[in-house]
Amino acid sequence: MGKLFGTDGIRGIANREITPELAMKVGMALAKLLNSSYAHKPKIFIGKDTRISSDMIETSIISGICSMGCEAISLGVIPTPGVAFLVRKYSADAGIMISASHNSFEFNGIKIFDKNGYKLSDELEEKMESMILNEKTRNLPLGENIGKIQYAFEYKQEYIKYLSESVKLPKCNFKVLVDCSNGSASFTAKELFRYLGINADFIYENPNGVNINENCGSTNIENLSEKVVQGGYDLGVAFDGDADRCLAIDDKGKIIDGDAVLGICATYMKSKGSLSKNTLVGTIMSNLGLKNFCKEKDISFKETKVGDRYVLEKMLEGGYCLGGEQSGHVIFKNHSTTGDGQLTALKLIEVIMNLNKSSSSLNSMIKKYPQKSSSIDILPSQKGLISKSSDLKIYLEEIQKEILADGRVVVRESGTEPKIRIMAEHKDSEKLKKLMTDTTNTIKKFIERD
Repeated sequence: MGKLFGTDGIRGIANREITPELAMKVGMALAKLLNSSYAHKPKIFIGKDTRISSDMIETSIISGICSMGCEAISLGVIPTPGVAFLVRKYSADAGIMISASHNSFEFNGIKIFDKNGYKLSDELEEKMESMILNEKTRNLPLGENIGKIQYAFEYKQEYIKYLSESVKLPKCNFKVLVDCSNGSASFTAKELFRYLGINADFIYENPNGVNINENCGSTNIENLSEKVVQGGYDLGVAFDGDADRCLAIDDKGKIIDGDAVLGICATYMKSKGSLSKNTLVGTIMSNLGLKNFCKEKDISFKETKVGDRYVLEKMLEGGYCLGGEQSGHVIFKNHSTTGDGQLTALKLIEVIMNLNKSSSSLNSMIKKYPQKSSSIDILPSQKGLISKSSDLKIYLEEIQKEILADGRVVVRESGTEPKIRIMAEHKDSEKLKKLMTDTTNTIKKFIERD
């Protein structure tokens, strides 16, 4: 990846890295790319989450789009997968989502979708990045060739309708607690669940611009766990800020992470003959327990690098219909072109209700290895350090030889934050602690030495 785009678009602190100037250049660069591809005046949809900076960034992006002669259609606050869906439904030429996903409110980001609702390829992102950094976006149109803005906040109703038609739920007494993370789902989830007749209560559904993901949502799920048990709910579901991911809580208060959701849904889909090529797609971060579970159930497991875009690439390449990440990005390819938290929640509810089993009994099917994760902050100048270090590569290879099939260590650079991510797994919890401590200390020495 280059200097701007990470694994999920452009991301940084609003008004520092993600400035109005940068946002305008992104709008101009995308518009120029589209102008070179189409004879008609291109149409770009723009959605946003509830961050205080989203309005500022949206205004700048729209200015850039219109200055290059394209049409900008504002969708208002909407989940990221809603933008991808509406781009396809209304034959727009591209879509932009303004969100920093699970990050705290001071961050923001820009995600871009092509006309088919897919995130841009690495090649197109690199082309846009070159245009932005080298300011190759001039030759501005004049007069009637300048673009216009339209507002289509009502389009989100089409997205809600599409979600509701993606599942078939039996009539039964099923009680759900929904955590909207004070984000985009606050504008769609309540109407969606009530339309389907699901007995649902809602928490963290009152965004104020700065409380998105604050002690709530899929990255802060402990509060939901307590409330599910105390309230006697059959299931709890939690979205992140832009609702493209979902984690859940079973009726016993245990987390149903993305790996468990994938295992539960893959098994059910196989039983119904709808798991294409009998294959599930995950990432290098997928728990070894999920991989073992797939072997037991005679389900093929395909692995990619971290990032839902890479999961989707593998799915498209192999003709697979289910894939995702431990973090809760789950892609049901027959319904969506990207991870969709609300769709994931509905699909999980559909499985539980149709099997007439408790969420905890299904969650317990996947015996996951104990796992620990940590992050180490790095400087911008240290970007790419991990991938370039031959000494570190040798060190990690030696660790894997020692632990063999009992565990593993994954070290990678974050695609969304200036951090090194470390994940360790081991059958033995005590050995896992030592493995994690030793690896973290060694990585820190590598970083300090640089």
